[in-house]
Amino acid sequence: MSLGRVSFAFEVKEEVARGRWSDELKRSILSSYSKINGGIRISGGAQMLELTSESSSIAKALYTYIGDLYGVGVKFAYTRGIGAKSKTKFHLLIEDPDYVLGDLEVDFFSPKVPKNAVINEDYTGAYMAGAFLAAGSVNSPESSNYHLEIALSDEKYARWFSKALNKAQDKHFNSKVVQRRKQWVVYLKRSEEIADFLKYIGATDCCLKFENSRVSRDTMNSLQRMVNMDTANYGKTVRAAEKQIEDIELIKKEIGFENISNLKLKMYMEMRLENKDASLEQLAEMLSEEIAMTVTKSNINHMSRSVRSMASKIRETK
Repeated sequence: MSLGRVSFAFEVKEEVARGRWSDELKRSILSSYSKINGGIRISGGAQMLELTSESSSIAKALYTYIGDLYGVGVKFAYTRGIGAKSKTKFHLLIEDPDYVLGDLEVDFFSPKVPKNAVINEDYTGAYMAGAFLAAGSVNSPESSNYHLEIALSDEKYARWFSKALNKAQDKHFNSKVVQRRKQWVVYLKRSEEIADFLKYIGATDCCLKFENSRVSRDTMNSLQRMVNMDTANYGKTVRAAEKQIEDIELIKKEIGFENISNLKLKMYMEMRLENKDASLEQLAEMLSEEIAMTVTKSNINHMSRSVRSMASKIRETK
């Protein structure tokens, strides 16, 4: 892995690779990883199972799993491409591939599914973990576009994989399958499903990081929506006040406040002109103090309608 900030998907894979798995669950991890990211290679005139990874942690974990389960010979090597941005690739060459692949229920030439690798929830979770290590990716929790996927090369296997994931008890996964170029991608889009998947494959720390970031962003989005609403409401209040002041100034010019028989309405109009930025609640409080009796917001609304009606009649006669 090159220097610099690592991706969230890489963090997830590193955490899964560091996990403490039982031998039974290691088998499920190896089964899916070998199916997705394995192949047969001729080395020294002999057939060997080759597993590759761009993560040294994943390669070391696989090396350990194979040693724990099978005790066969394993060669460990790495290659590096040409160029400053080229990545290092780690290779595991495993002896006696027929025995290992047979036990893992992996057949590279048929859509056979590994029934014994997914016999219960724990096994299935480990199988999904191996698949994510082999071909998984997930967007950063800081992204607003939630997306987790596992890219597979065979359509039948991809559809079986999606079905097996969706059958997980108490998880409520709703994965979909889509073709992308020569691959079949099993993906999740909902943030709750992605968080559950991370927990399902043993990446609990990354799940917590994902959830914290999501909650923080959702809270900020809610606050921003409230600010936008307040700004819009304030704008409406300002425009309404400007229109009313225009109406009051027309009434003052054409009729004159001295000719307004309703004393409370007259005081309201004078107070509005003197306090052009005041809200209806503030006007109600000021008028209540002025006349020594309670004036409600409803009273202010009624007087506002009276002002609008008087101004409309003046404009009609003109």
